[in-house]
Amino acid sequence: MTGLRVDASRLWDSLMDLATLGATAKGGVSRLALTDLDRQARDRVAGWLRGAGCTVEVDGVGNIFAIRPGRDAKAAVVLTGSHVDTQPSGGKFDGNYGVLAGLEVIRTLNASGVATEKPVGVAIWTNEEGSRFVPVMGGSGAFAGVFPVEKILAERDIEGVAFGDALVAIGYKGRVPVGGRPLDAYFEAHIEQGPILERETRTIGLVTGALGLRWYDCLWTGQDAHAGPTPMPARRDALRGAARLIEAVHALALRFSPDGRGTVGFLQVAPNSRNVIPGSVRMSVDLRHPDDAALAAMDAELHAAAGAIAAELGLACEVRQVASFASCRFDAGCVGLVRAAANAFGYPHREIVSGAGHDAIYVARVAPAAMIFIPCKDGISHNELESARPEHVEAGANVLLHAVLARAGRACAKR
Repeated sequence: MTGLRVDASRLWDSLMDLATLGATAKGGVSRLALTDLDRQARDRVAGWLRGAGCTVEVDGVGNIFAIRPGRDAKAAVVLTGSHVDTQPSGGKFDGNYGVLAGLEVIRTLNASGVATEKPVGVAIWTNEEGSRFVPVMGGSGAFAGVFPVEKILAERDIEGVAFGDALVAIGYKGRVPVGGRPLDAYFEAHIEQGPILERETRTIGLVTGALGLRWYDCLWTGQDAHAGPTPMPARRDALRGAARLIEAVHALALRFSPDGRGTVGFLQVAPNSRNVIPGSVRMSVDLRHPDDAALAAMDAELHAAAGAIAAELGLACEVRQVASFASCRFDAGCVGLVRAAANAFGYPHREIVSGAGHDAIYVARVAPAAMIFIPCKDGISHNELESARPEHVEAGANVLLHAVLARAGRACAKR
């Protein structure tokens, strides 16, 4: 089985080539969804996929599907992929690895003259990161029917630009309907974005599921006032309310340890002047837990804490949920194929639950799905320092290749 292997150098070179688009001084990548840099990345990868003999289609929210035909033209596609948008200070591997590992699967099948019974495809999902537009994983969520297409297209970024307008501007509002595409299975390769595999010197993570997630926008409203003449007891300081809630989020996550997660990653202060008491603060809250009941309890505690803080400080606080997904269990059969491939290559591996959201979580609602993790240096991701070892990049792609091939079925060799 393991005679068929990916070309490790070709895969690595593709990753480094793609990383030049939006490259940062610290060695990372800044390529936000639906910007011109995103267009360039889409154009480049779609060109590589066409060059590998795939037909390429784009749907109404910009999801890209590149399909290599199988012998059975009526069979559902075995799909792999991820995303090419990044965080504002992101790395070379998050998302990009899954897309280019899929490309490498196609190239390896071609180079080895291997035909498959079922079609094999690579997806590039739109706006996975959620950095510019919410909700996170918007493209795959629309594909799976989680979000109405109209809602996705109407979402606006911090500058007021609509998702649909940005999609048209970069030339990626396709004509293919969103969703309804039959999938035989979906596999996604990804860096772990955490420290477990590296600490345990494991090469492959068999991802069995993912934490549930809830995202919120919180708007604190107080009163702008001069920092000098306004006595401390008379102040309605919106930033003070936000600061108190940051501590409350941290504390509630600790109460739900060891699996609870709570993060505030975004603050926007107005009027943002050194001698004006802040009258308005917008902040994000990110809560996660593998148990849906525990996540609901965290939600209740968040709302209670915000209300109590607002009442004590004489502020108003609006807590609005902007994204959520339940905890996820991946398909046992697909996970089994990943396990079998890791065993065949002799790669050290373990079962693992993803702490991050991925497109596979939504795709799993409409097709059997699984993920493959590889280690990343020091567990760091969403950071310009994000890094992975070439031998791990190769190993994950080898496992992906054989999991996909096992599901797609080897047909006769090409002549």
